[in-house]
Amino acid sequence: MPVRHFRYDRPFALENGEQLPELTIAYHTYGKFRGDNAIWVCHALTANSDVADWWPRTVEQGRFLDPRRYYIVCANIIGSHYGSTGPLSTNPATGSPYYGSFPFITVRDMVRAHLLLADHLGIGSARAVIGSSIGGFQAMEMALARPGFARRLVLIATAARSQPWAIAFNESQRMAIEADDSYGRPDEEAGKKGMRVSRSVGLLSYRGWPAYNATQQENDNLYKVAGFRATTYQQYQGDKLCRRFNAYSYYRLTQAFDSHNVGRYRGGVESALASIGCPTMVVGISSDIIFPVSEQIFLYRHIPDCRLRLLDSTFGHDGFLVEHDKLNAILKPFIAAPLSEDESR
Repeated sequence: MPVRHFRYDRPFALENGEQLPELTIAYHTYGKFRGDNAIWVCHALTANSDVADWWPRTVEQGRFLDPRRYYIVCANIIGSHYGSTGPLSTNPATGSPYYGSFPFITVRDMVRAHLLLADHLGIGSARAVIGSSIGGFQAMEMALARPGFARRLVLIATAARSQPWAIAFNESQRMAIEADDSYGRPDEEAGKKGMRVSRSVGLLSYRGWPAYNATQQENDNLYKVAGFRATTYQQYQGDKLCRRFNAYSYYRLTQAFDSHNVGRYRGGVESALASIGCPTMVVGISSDIIFPVSEQIFLYRHIPDCRLRLLDSTFGHDGFLVEHDKLNAILKPFIAAPLSEDESR
């Protein structure tokens, strides 16, 4: 499906008091909108709005994102590299790209922007709002920012707030970018050497030791002393991100990740979660070290109408991208179940 763009030609106020003079949101849709069949998918850190591209075996007939049954919407978050307003966008005040001057944004800013798109598309409520990782942050914020918008809520490998453990990983990634002397220059290639290192650091938290030990073993040569698979894998993953993403976006998005706290100005985390008024499915991944299962148990205990499922996987946080059959078995019946009278309003 081709990418589409929604343009908002008025100033967009940010949570930090600054504003963007205008806003563009890139988005994809799949299926036909019938008024009550929208599913809103919130993507993770460096993904784009093309769900079928980055979430394999989900946007298919018979799966939980069945485009013959549902109208699936995914919008690229502001600050990203894939078409929404971000560091490479032109600043109308200067006529040049923002680069490092792009303002600090929060997850709430991302969600407020996407609710403008929902209004533009005529979506008053979504049958389900689904998010994994920072996408889960967005899904929670969407349910809280506009009560009634999410009739079902799916939170996968995520948490109610960013914890020091996750923030520390992000800071190490930003330090790697800052160590690149080119970072700060008005150039879209600036900081890429640093981002290459940054991504290799981040990947450790996304996969964890079970995944590395399962996939990067040297079973072919027990006497090897150099050139290990794990080293080339880290290099490959760093290079891969550099080919498709931008360091200025990566820096701002990790800061936005750190900003997440559903309890901010809502009386605390527990009070905020208690106000979520729709049936919720929380999915934890057994080997996730960036969002351990304890985080999903916390959500389950404090969201009133909540179910908890554990997805057993050796792929760590990235298990939600890999274990599509297991995830489908959990989510398809939850999303497809008849809505109650209250949910249908």
